[in-house]
Order: sequence, then C-alpha cells, then structure tokens
Amino acid sequence: MKVLFATAELAPLVRVGGLAEAAGGLTRALRAAGVEVHVVVPDYFATPLEDEQTLTLDVAEWAGPATARTGHLNGFGEVTLVTVPDIRRLGAYGDPGGEAYDDNDRRFIRFSAAVAVLARHHHVDVLHVNDWHTSAAIAFSDERLPTVVSIHNLAYQGWCDRGWLEVFGPRARAYDLNGSCNPLVGALTLADAIVAVSPTYAQEILGPTMGCGLHELLRWRGDALVGILNGIDTDEWNPATDPTLPAPFSAGDLAGKKVCAQTLRTQMGLDTLPEGPLIGLVSRLVDQKGIDMALEMIPYLGGVDAQMVVLGSGDRVVADGLTEAAATYPGRVAFSDGYDLPLSHRIFAGSDLYLMPSRFEPCGLAQMQAMAFGTLPVVTDVGGLHDTVIDADSHPQSGTGIVSLDVSAAGLVDALHRGAALYGSPARRQRAAANAMAENWSWAEPAQRYIEQYQRVVQSVAR
Repeated sequence: MKVLFATAELAPLVRVGGLAEAAGGLTRALRAAGVEVHVVVPDYFATPLEDEQTLTLDVAEWAGPATARTGHLNGFGEVTLVTVPDIRRLGAYGDPGGEAYDDNDRRFIRFSAAVAVLARHHHVDVLHVNDWHTSAAIAFSDERLPTVVSIHNLAYQGWCDRGWLEVFGPRARAYDLNGSCNPLVGALTLADAIVAVSPTYAQEILGPTMGCGLHELLRWRGDALVGILNGIDTDEWNPATDPTLPAPFSAGDLAGKKVCAQTLRTQMGLDTLPEGPLIGLVSRLVDQKGIDMALEMIPYLGGVDAQMVVLGSGDRVVADGLTEAAATYPGRVAFSDGYDLPLSHRIFAGSDLYLMPSRFEPCGLAQMQAMAFGTLPVVTDVGGLHDTVIDADSHPQSGTGIVSLDVSAAGLVDALHRGAALYGSPARRQRAAANAMAENWSWAEPAQRYIEQYQRVVQSVAR
C-alpha cells in the first residue's frame, strides 16, 4: 500500500509541538510494517538531503512556483521537502519571539496544493493529512482518492478569508463555515476517515466544551471518527541507552536515576535545600498546558519540601512569571526559557514526579516519556492523559501516577500533596515506577490501527 503523509512538522526536522513527534514516530512504524510512505513536509529551512532528486510541480499559478526535493534525511530516512512561495522562514509558524506569521494561510494552502500534485505523481492509494496546515490538499485532490485526516489539536483550524474558496474548486463548499474559509472543517467534512489522537479525546470533541465549535459536524460524521492513541519512540526514550543522561538506568537497576537526579539538581541550582520530591515540567507555554495554574501552585512547594524545574517557551507573560518565581524561590524553583532537547531528557530522567496540568490534552507524549524514565506523572483527567495514567491512590496495585479530576489550581495543589505522599512511601513509589516502566508505548500497535483505517477507506471508496 502507498500512502502520502503530509505534515507541517516532522521530528527531527522541525519540532514545534507533539505533531512533530507523532508524525515521525508513526511514519517510521508504518514503514517498518511494510507500508510505502511518502512523507511530505514544507521546506522551511532549505535542509540538505542526501541523494537528492528535484521535481518541478505543476501547480496552479497562484500556488507556484513549487518544487519538491526528495532524499535521505539524517535521523529519519526518505522525505520530500516542498518549496512554495513564502514557505521558507526562521520558524514553521512564527518568528523566534512567538509572533505568528500573518500569511500562514497563503503559505500552507499553497503547500497543500503542492501535496495534491505529489499524491497524483506517486499514484498513492491513500492521502493522509494532519491538522489544518495540510487539510486543503483534499480539496485539490481527485474525489476518488481515499483520504484520512488526523486531529492533533482541534483548537487550531486555520480560519482565513473566504476569498480562498474561489481557488478550492468544486469541493469548496465543504471549507465554507460561517462566511469564512476553514481548512480543517473541509477536511473533517470530506475525509473518508477522521482520527483523533486518543480515544478519550475522540469522545470529548463530540461535546461543546472540547469541540471548538465543530462538535455537531463531528457527530454528523458518526463512525468516520475514531480515536487512536499516539505512541513514543521507545528507542529514543530508553534510559538504559540514552546518550544525553549522565548515567544509564533501567527498571531492574535504578541506581543511575539517582545520579541523574543529583546531576540535574546541581545543574539547575536546586541542590541547596533538603531533598524532597523533584517535580519536572517540560512544555510549550500556552493556555492549553495550564502552566498559569502551575504558577499558582508554586508557593505551596515548600509545604511538602518539593522543588520544581521547568523548561519551556511560548507565552511571554507566563515565561516572565516563571522567571520571577525562580527569583522569588531560589533553590526551590528553576526555569530554563527555550527549547533544549538534551535538557528535556535529563529532566525526565532526574525528576521524581512530572507535572502536566493541561486544561485539555488531545494525547500528550510527555506523560509517556516520563513513565518510560520511571518518573511518575501528576496529570489532569483529560484526553490522552485519562487514557495513559492510572491513579495510584485509587488503584494501589496498578497505579502509575496521580490523576486530578479537578482541572484547577486548587486541584493541582491537592494532586501535589498526593504526589508528595506517594514519593514519601518507598514501597508505593517503587511499585508505581515499576508499573510505569513496564508500559509499552511503542508505535507498533497504533501503526496497525492506522493501517486498518487505510484498508477500510480504500475498500469503502472502491465500492
């Protein structure tokens, strides 16, 4: 089976959020399962490829000129990078300061037009698009081509001027919502299969709270919508072989985890207070992630002798708040402003608890990465967090972390105290850590679920 997989992010090429890791992990697993996957990504940075071949794409005048470079990307494999006008920038979606580009509609709709041309060029069996950035590709494709759209975050829909509908062709009506053009709406209307990135999120988006105005459309699509939980790269997130850690460790020998903890405390200036639980947090600083609620929790850290280390970038107000908290509580709170992949690995490995105070979470990868490193997640009971973390208080034998049913600062303070109590009970903590490290979060099973969807849509369209 041949699949064209179009995405705006791909690890290790360009990382902004979880889409990059999901796209990289899924496509590798699909290839391992025997699927011929053509991965197509915008050529943001003129990234060099090995054994490169260039193809000029015959797109409409408004979308071009467009070219596709296909070759080997170090750390991934074969990939196709597409250049259309204005796609090359310092960042995928915005400048280094976090300000979104005001022409993202033009950039990604042009890219989508190029994706449709590539789908025809490769004679693929399935077109798989991801989020709004590639959703317009379905409008430009043959109606007989089976299509799948993955929803990584329904909150981002790509709203733009209705003038775009004039170039979308005979399927333009699907992209028209309330007098504007909405790329994601078009894909959700037209795709043969819709995949939300966790089973619980697939249910949540059918209601008005999480449906972001599209819950009625998703209900109308009925059985076309399924939930498939994302995985993680279990080779990369393996504490026994991770080259970024100061010492390796495993479920059978956790001595190295203590070394990782002490090294992290020293590096982040958190080795001046008596050692209680060390709480890690690695996140984009956006409203969805609830970091503002974590800020409200910080004054309570001293009550349980806990320390917190945070790595992230995004909202300037939140980043300034974390900087101020680190200055106000020296030795108790440390904040690193930015994105640092090796440091993120060291935080996952060296922390005792991992905080995810998300208001909503389509899937979440960090809680799985934390568990792989024997770090117990403290999470809200939403989306993929509900599907992956088992509360150790409610389920003493099978628990893997702490789950807060109350998505609020007060709920987080309660979860903090429960997490500290779990840390303070060596037998309970060791049992939960063993449970967490025994979980299998590989992409093998999710990839099979996607293959089933591909087969289903091919058979459905063939009828």
